[in-house]
Amino acid sequence: MAGSPTPDRVLVAGASGATGEELLSVLRPTDLSVRATTRSYASVDALERHGADEVVIADFFESADAIAAVEGCDIVYCALGSPPSLRHLTGGKLVDRTGVINLITAAIAADVSYFVLQSAIGVGNSKGGLSLPARLLIRGALRAKRDAETALRHSGLGYTIVRPGKLTDRPPSGEVVVGEGGDSVSGSIPRADVARVMAASPFTPDARNRTVEVVSRNGLSSTPNNRVDIDWADDLLAAGHEHNRV
Repeated sequence: MAGSPTPDRVLVAGASGATGEELLSVLRPTDLSVRATTRSYASVDALERHGADEVVIADFFESADAIAAVEGCDIVYCALGSPPSLRHLTGGKLVDRTGVINLITAAIAADVSYFVLQSAIGVGNSKGGLSLPARLLIRGALRAKRDAETALRHSGLGYTIVRPGKLTDRPPSGEVVVGEGGDSVSGSIPRADVARVMAASPFTPDARNRTVEVVSRNGLSSTPNNRVDIDWADDLLAAGHEHNRV
């Protein structure tokens, strides 16, 4: 990876969301220093309980906040997303586009070594994995996420884009089905499984500069196509950070 050869500090952007909190829990047993962001001072104590070593108040619609958030970080985990609203239908100013692109821009300037983006099945060429009524209902958000994905692919940063299926709060299944190429897999997946995939991505050579769709095996809603086998660096998460994995 470009940048620091031994990642030490990571940023979890959007840490107060459900997937962000799961990411903090997954990263907690590693020896990585974890900086978390939230827009609300009321979330600080909860994020520290989940495993954040440092909490930064940041509004990613503001470029200056994005710059401050990434300073000194080697890896960015981006779990930013808009809560359900009319803007999911109409688009407009969404953190899924504006905030993520501000964060990507800041990461480039800060020489971040790796960027992991949580997107969604239904974005771009994966639209077949989401029903037409659902796509129409959130078409504004899907376009925003598509634009953010495109910005990351063209950024020059090392990256993994993770497109999960329908997110659930079920316990981790530990059995993730991975597809690549858009029309690959569809169904649901626990947020805890998504968090583990995201956390492992920077330390998994097979995941570098790829866009993957993920669902859990027991959440599959159709026969998968274009499946890929990725040997996720789960030992990192189970036994703590090993610098020689990088």
